[in-house]
Amino acid sequence: MKPLGVDVETCDDICIHQDVVNEVSHDMPEEEQLYDLAEFFKVFADSTRIKILYVLLRSEMCVCDLADVLGVTQSAVSHQLRLLKQMDLVKFRRDGKTIYYSLADSHIENILSQGFEHINE
Repeated sequence: MKPLGVDVETCDDICIHQDVVNEVSHDMPEEEQLYDLAEFFKVFADSTRIKILYVLLRSEMCVCDLADVLGVTQSAVSHQLRLLKQMDLVKFRRDGKTIYYSLADSHIENILSQGFEHINE
């Protein structure tokens, strides 16, 4: 047991386990993929975007409905939807003059569900 005030995140002795390091290094994704993944997860760092995704998990909605449910302006919803569309998290369809938004695919549903499951453990 380490005494208080000692970093538990560091090793007491420097010992490189080269076989493990080699195996993991070989399987490491490309830097660009890791960057894209980090950018993807940044989208989930805003509670308004999470609310929009949660609402769309339940039902397809237009901007007016989303704004009403969330208690924010249509402009605020549109701004967030633009980012969610750019990251391929939501899709839309036009019906006359109304545009309806929904989750892009079941992956987004799974990410949200797993996130809620994790925080509620």
